[in-house]
Amino acid sequence: QVQLDESGGGLVQAGGSLTLSCVASGRTYSSYAMAWFRQAPGKEREFVAAINWNGGSTYYADSVRGRSIISRDFARNTMTLQVNDLKPEDTAVYYCADEPEGSSTYDYWGQGTQVTVSS
Repeated sequence: QVQLDESGGGLVQAGGSLTLSCVASGRTYSSYAMAWFRQAPGKEREFVAAINWNGGSTYYADSVRGRSIISRDFARNTMTLQVNDLKPEDTAVYYCADEPEGSSTYDYWGQGTQVTVSS
């Protein structure tokens, strides 16, 4: 059973930076893509960023494009998301997701890590 463990969340002041990490363990399949999503209180879960199977393609939501970097460390089965110039509207629970090869959806999810940005 695959397990995705997020870490790196916390309380940060506006304008600061955070690096979120997601470690995958127990995979019995090839991962096609991984992504970060977030869910703010009272709002639906939304896409933040994604990276493809070899790290050659990355995708960002407009809300974080230009101030975020998503990356994968294949040797460590880790995906990271660095977000700079954090804004109060970035406050949310951030989730790691994994899309197996051959699937068209993110089938596996982590438990989430809380990011709170104070103004």
